[in-house]
Amino acid sequence: MFIYSFRASTLRFFALLILAAGALTALIIFVPAYDAEDYSDTAAKISYDKIDTNEDRIAFLAQFGYKVSGEPIESVELTLPDDFDRVFSGYNELQKAQGLDLTKYKGKTVTRYTYEVTEYPGHEGEKIYANLIVRKNRIIAGDICSAEPSGFIHGFERNGEE
Repeated sequence: MFIYSFRASTLRFFALLILAAGALTALIIFVPAYDAEDYSDTAAKISYDKIDTNEDRIAFLAQFGYKVSGEPIESVELTLPDDFDRVFSGYNELQKAQGLDLTKYKGKTVTRYTYEVTEYPGHEGEKIYANLIVRKNRIIAGDICSAEPSGFIHGFERNGEE
């Protein structure tokens, strides 16, 4: 004959264990299945790394639907300031809106490549430029802008406001 005795703390432990198992079962039953295709977006498909050549930069811009000139019209090495002034802070806000951040690159040397966008709907005849800021074969910032006096600037994704 066996005699089992339970203390109050043991009973609480098993009650908590059963409650946790019930909560887990409820989650499995009531939470819908995750389908990656339903939640995929453009940002998940865009690669900012391994930008080694001119062809890589052109292909990067093509991911957003831009057709650009074959060669950059300007390629400049520059050093980002250690302290961002109002202009750099504003530009960094544009970068943060597209998931990038220049803060960790303060004081670092980067390369800016500027391409002329050859086809930009709704702005035929205007000079539209794509700027890519690259450090160690990675796009760390960039924008699409118009050279017109009443021009615009936005991130890589068109926001439809132009």
